[in-house]
Amino acid sequence: MNNTSKNLDKSLSSALEKVLFCIKRYEPIGTTDIADKLEIGNEAARLHVQKLLKMELIVGQDELSPQLGRPKQEWIITEKGNLYFPNTHAELTIQLIESVRQLFGEEGLNQLILTREEETLNKYLQHCQADTLQEKLKKLTELRYEEGYMAHLSKNGDDYLLIEEHCPICAAAKACQNFCRSELSLFQSILGEHAKIVREEYLLEKGQRCIYRITP
Repeated sequence: MNNTSKNLDKSLSSALEKVLFCIKRYEPIGTTDIADKLEIGNEAARLHVQKLLKMELIVGQDELSPQLGRPKQEWIITEKGNLYFPNTHAELTIQLIESVRQLFGEEGLNQLILTREEETLNKYLQHCQADTLQEKLKKLTELRYEEGYMAHLSKNGDDYLLIEEHCPICAAAKACQNFCRSELSLFQSILGEHAKIVREEYLLEKGQRCIYRITP
C-alpha cells in the first residue's frame, strides 16, 4: 500500500480504498474507466461505486463532453470523501491562521508564511539535489507525494507537468492564498533559472487538481 493510501480511513476495505483513490486521482471518471484503471471487472467496479455513493463519499455528474448517445455518469469526490485523505488538521489550522491575523495583522501572517517557505526550501533543496532537470523534478514529485499531495510527473512535448491530485493544506490555502503563492515561489527556487514554472490549473479556482507546467 502506498504512502497516500495509508492516510485513508481504516474502515474502508482495500478494494473500496483503491476505487476511492482512483476517483480522486482521475476525477471526473466513469465506472468503465475505473474498471480499466484498476484492471477489475465492470460489475465489480459498479458495486464498489454504489457502496461509495451510499457512504456519500462520491457523487455523480453528467459527462462534460459526451459523444453520440446518452451522456454517461462520471464520479467525483465529495467533501466528505476528501476527509479520507490527509488534510493536516483543517479546523485547527484555520483557527491558528485567524489568531495570527488578529494578534499580528496581515503582515505578521505573511512573515509566518515566509519563514515556513524558507524552512521548506532548505528541506527541499537537500532532497532535490540532481544533475538534470528531469532528475530534480522526479525527486520533487516523490517528496510532494510523500507529503500527501498525490503528486505525479508527466511529459508534455518539451515541457513537464507536475500534477497534484490532492492538497493536504487546502484549509490553510483557502484561509490565506499566500500559502499557494509561497509554494509556486518555492518550486521556482528549487528549479532555478534554467526552467520556468507556471500553474495551469488551480484547485481553489474550480480546478479538479493543481497542475504546474515546467518549461526548460
